[in-house]
Amino acid sequence: MMFPAEVLQAIWLTLRLATTATLLLLLIGTPLAWWLARTHSWLRGPVAAVVALPLVLPPTVLGFYLLLALAPAGPIGQLTGALGLGSLAFTFEGLVIGSILYSLPFVVQPIQNAFHAMGDGPLEVAATFGAGPWKRFFTVAIPLARPGFISGSILGFAHTVGEFGVVLMIGGNIPGETRVVSVQIYEQVEALQFAEAHWLAGSMVVFSFLVLLVVYGSLGRRAVPGMRFGS
Repeated sequence: MMFPAEVLQAIWLTLRLATTATLLLLLIGTPLAWWLARTHSWLRGPVAAVVALPLVLPPTVLGFYLLLALAPAGPIGQLTGALGLGSLAFTFEGLVIGSILYSLPFVVQPIQNAFHAMGDGPLEVAATFGAGPWKRFFTVAIPLARPGFISGSILGFAHTVGEFGVVLMIGGNIPGETRVVSVQIYEQVEALQFAEAHWLAGSMVVFSFLVLLVVYGSLGRRAVPGMRFGS
C-alpha cells in the first residue's frame, strides 16, 4: 500500500524530530551521564531522579507542564518572546524540547552505566602516561563506553519516534509542523480510517521490533546497560 502525501509528510517529520532530538540528547546527555557516573556529590541522587522522572511520569503530565512553560505567559515563553522568537508551543522547536526531556533517561542511563562499568583502571593507566582529563575522556572513556552510546542512541531515537502524549500536548496536530506518525495514527482512527491506521500502526510495530532486535541481538546484552532508577 502506498501511503498518501500527508502520511509521508508525518513520517518525514517524525524522522526529522527523532534525529534532531537524538543528536541534541547525545550532546546534553554525555556530560550529564559522565557526572552521574563519577560524582560523589549529594546532588547525584536528586539529579538522577529528575533524569529518570519521564520513566514513571505520565506523558500528558509532562506535556501539560511543558505547554504551560512554553506558552506566551510561561517562563520560557516570556523569555523567547523577549528575544523575538515568539512562543515555542505548537511548533517543531517545541516538539524538540519536549522530546529531549521525555527521552532523556533512555540516552543518559545507558551511557552512565557504560561509564560506570569501565571502572577507574583504564583512566588511571592513561593518567600515568601523562594524559590529561580531557584526553582521558575522549580517548579512553568514550571509546570504552561505545556500547552505551550505541544503545542510548538507538533507544532515544526509537522512543522519540513512538511519542504521543507529549507531542500532542505541546504540538497539537498541525500538518507539516507538529503532526508526527503517532498523531497521524490517532487522526486516522478519529476519522474511522481503520485500514490506513492499520498500515501505519503495523509499520510502527515492525520498526519497534527491528529496533529491539538490533539492541538485544546484534549489539549483544552488554551493549544494553539496564535502566536503573537513580543509578
